[in-house]
Amino acid sequence: MEPRTQAFRLVLIGSAASQAMSPGLWNPVLARLGNGWTYEAWDVPPHGDLAQVRRRLLERDMLAANVTMPHKHWAAETADNADESVRLSGACNLLLRAGGGLEGHNTDITAAEVLLGNTYQRHALLLGAGGAARAALIAIRKHVGAVSITDRDPHASAELLELARELGLDARGVTWEQAQEAAAGASLIVNATPIGKSRSDVPAWGGAALAPDAVLYDFVYARHTTATVACAQAMGVRCIDGWDHLREQAVAMVPLLGLDSGAGSLLQDTLVRLRDTH
Repeated sequence: MEPRTQAFRLVLIGSAASQAMSPGLWNPVLARLGNGWTYEAWDVPPHGDLAQVRRRLLERDMLAANVTMPHKHWAAETADNADESVRLSGACNLLLRAGGGLEGHNTDITAAEVLLGNTYQRHALLLGAGGAARAALIAIRKHVGAVSITDRDPHASAELLELARELGLDARGVTWEQAQEAAAGASLIVNATPIGKSRSDVPAWGGAALAPDAVLYDFVYARHTTATVACAQAMGVRCIDGWDHLREQAVAMVPLLGLDSGAGSLLQDTLVRLRDTH
């Protein structure tokens, strides 16, 4: 394997990567560290040339790639080696170049585990069935009673339901309309959809009253407080938002990239400043 010092490029791969906050989060930190690394965004449409993307990731100056919607399943499949989180979830949000191949990791799962802790969830409602929802499911799998799953795409919902049952969970698929009703009795509501990116979006679960012990986990981060979070906060519900998730998944990358632990503090400080300016 060539020396790691020859590699210096980090990238974000996604259909709207150039609109994401990750480059704005990482580049100031990398500049402070003075290691010469850079972080850039690659917009790759849903049906883009992923074979070409893989070839680019194996170039000698590449360190790693974060992967976001809709390519987390592809990332899991293209990884030559994968950790347990990727094998369990079938989703990968971090590819590390290692010699002539790619190692797959899922720091979304690490972030969700940190943010949710070991609190038992009597009923989790997953809105969305993509990579983010898979991360949430794996994170809570040992601490949940029942799980309800919905997605606008019935095929995606069915695949996640199958995974939940393979994990031995008491899980059921529900329609989008049924999910709106189920939200009132859920102890954990996970928004793993893009709902909230627009200021005009309504709360992901529809806005009906939530249970007193409910926790909302909204994967969306935006330049505004999402309607999903704002509505839940108005009810006094504990909220974990997309900025919280962005922070923890980035901190989870620090040891995987071989960075000093102080990089974690820099990331947290930079994220606070980034959020304040938006």
